[in-house]
Amino acid sequence: MISCLRKAGVDVHEEHVAVWDDLREGWTAGPGHALRLAAAEARLLTRRPHGFDAFMVGYPGQLDLPAARRAARGRPVVFNPLVSLADTLVGDRRRFRPGSLAARALERIDRRAFRSADLVVADTETHARFLAQLAGRDDVAVCFVGAEERLFQPGWQPAATFTVLFVGKLIPLQGVDTILAAARAAPEIPFRLVGSGQLTPLLADRPANVEHVAWLEYEQLPDDIRSAGCVLGIFGTTPKAQRVIPNKAFQALACGAPLVTADTPAARELLTDGESALLVPPGDPGALADALRRLAADEQLARRIAAEGRAVYERAASEAVLGARWRDLLEGLV
Repeated sequence: MISCLRKAGVDVHEEHVAVWDDLREGWTAGPGHALRLAAAEARLLTRRPHGFDAFMVGYPGQLDLPAARRAARGRPVVFNPLVSLADTLVGDRRRFRPGSLAARALERIDRRAFRSADLVVADTETHARFLAQLAGRDDVAVCFVGAEERLFQPGWQPAATFTVLFVGKLIPLQGVDTILAAARAAPEIPFRLVGSGQLTPLLADRPANVEHVAWLEYEQLPDDIRSAGCVLGIFGTTPKAQRVIPNKAFQALACGAPLVTADTPAARELLTDGESALLVPPGDPGALADALRRLAADEQLARRIAAEGRAVYERAASEAVLGARWRDLLEGLV
């Protein structure tokens, strides 16, 4: 978002207090992080920035809205949440039971944050409809996530050894079990899984053709994408998986690498099966294995998918396109 705004000529000043920056697993819920979060929110409440036209809050900023409204002093506040806390921690990761005290509290935090912003911006049309229903408002805007073009540049070429690359948190959204089952169904294809998280125990009995790398520096990721045979998106079967296009999908498209991901309403907003990506049914390891075999056996297909995926990125999700969209949204408020 920030790089898109700057490319569109918007002057962006960041007000940031680190909470999760030194944690490889990123933001997490739990009592161990509560004090760090509370201290950060207290510091944000004391900030008094000057000389701005609008205040933007990014992911995961539900708890930052009070500080943002105070700092904005009547100026518009824009919220780009990417996720609902309740949807993520209850529906997707199943950290709390539906209807539990914690689940109801997360829903209240979501609603309060969404309603307190002057504008909420979702990452897909499908997600916007969900957030609008949750918040009880009908004006949720949409802007794709995109990729940081200072790093994610085209340059993919078919490698001598076709390797399937997955990068991401090992959580239900990703469909890790589906990916591992597809690897077992296609033992002749090497898989490289980068990440850790809630479902890391599933890797204990991973097949021999699956390499696991717990952590990869962010700056190394573009080279891994450009050297892979193809890049995997998400394959989970939770409702949230139907609504989002993950950041790594945009990163793969930006690098001009072939993308294989689940066939969902969100994915169809950007991608066309057999043209800009290969789309397979969520939670279907057989279909995923078949798609990967097709790409591994047909270099021309891989090149076509890669080229059209990059073209779609340039038309719909580049920093130039998204920057113009963000600028239009902001200028409509000020």
